[in-house]
Amino acid sequence: MARRPRLLPAVGTARNLLGASLEGILTGSVADGSAGLPLVLVACSGGTDSLALAAVAAHLVHTGRARVGAVVVDHGLQPDSHAIAERAAGAARTLGLDPVHVYRVEVRREGMGPEAAARSARYAALDDAAVTLGASAVLLGHTLDDQAEQVLLGLARGSGTRSLAGMPARRGLYVRPFLELRRADTEAICGFYGLEPWHDPTNLDPAFARSRVRAEVLPFLEDRLGPGIAQALARSARILGQDADHLSELSHRAYTGMRIEGDDGEVLLPEDGLRALPAALRQRVLALAALELGAFQPSAERLRAAESLLERKGSAGPVQLGGGVSVNRQVRGRSVLRGEPGYGNLVLGNNGAGVKKSRRPTQE
Repeated sequence: MARRPRLLPAVGTARNLLGASLEGILTGSVADGSAGLPLVLVACSGGTDSLALAAVAAHLVHTGRARVGAVVVDHGLQPDSHAIAERAAGAARTLGLDPVHVYRVEVRREGMGPEAAARSARYAALDDAAVTLGASAVLLGHTLDDQAEQVLLGLARGSGTRSLAGMPARRGLYVRPFLELRRADTEAICGFYGLEPWHDPTNLDPAFARSRVRAEVLPFLEDRLGPGIAQALARSARILGQDADHLSELSHRAYTGMRIEGDDGEVLLPEDGLRALPAALRQRVLALAALELGAFQPSAERLRAAESLLERKGSAGPVQLGGGVSVNRQVRGRSVLRGEPGYGNLVLGNNGAGVKKSRRPTQE
């Protein structure tokens, strides 16, 4: 009788990480039938990380803890993207995942860079698949190395706490169980299962900042500062993530408490209330108002310009926050709020053509 191959330590670790990340979703016991089991979807590109995740997630099927399917998004950005997507789907089916769907999307730039545009199209497809199939979670294969790269990119852009916190382990339906695994671990897992991943050529294309960080910057830092840089960056992301979550909660609470609805759909923020807030919360409250009205995340420079209106005397502004959203200090003699006209509020409105007001922001 042939001996079963010894379990690779990385596989055992990955299974434990996956189980912990899906706590509260998995049944925790072997079921007689699969009809009532939760459905978990793997976002599978066919690359090393996502194939390793698909292989580890398949263990949930074998142990009767969940149904596991896969979604492959074909961005159409490679000449042979259709064949690459079908190959990834075939690998997922061979691992025992079901259902497996290929979504073909059109990547529209619309003022975004190529990476951001592809990401937007990808998440739209994953959102649709999760709703259509009734998934309880969508698994993403980002690793500790991806997290370290994200932090370095945030530092290079001069980003704030939320961006430097990197990618969350969980947000809504999206779960990243491998944020404590190295890329070398996912390569070993693919080798253990005999999988042949697709290697995206853009990962080494120096035209992309992330590729330069991966191929040049991180290896340089490891060489000059010693090993453990990636782990240290990921650790910083976890710490900053906790800080960002706390600041986000406080700012949402402050915004909800001071937000006033104007007559013409504007959002009014009392100046006294804004001045009483610490700068870290004040800028976040201004950003929440802008986001509610349909803006993209305003830059730090735009938020500081809006904040400077509090230092002006008389009517002032407008300051443009993007997406047709502007902010000004309330004009004397014009009542945008039911009641007496006068100063005392920053007024945010959206005059952008064709831009619809968004829903009230919710806690991230």
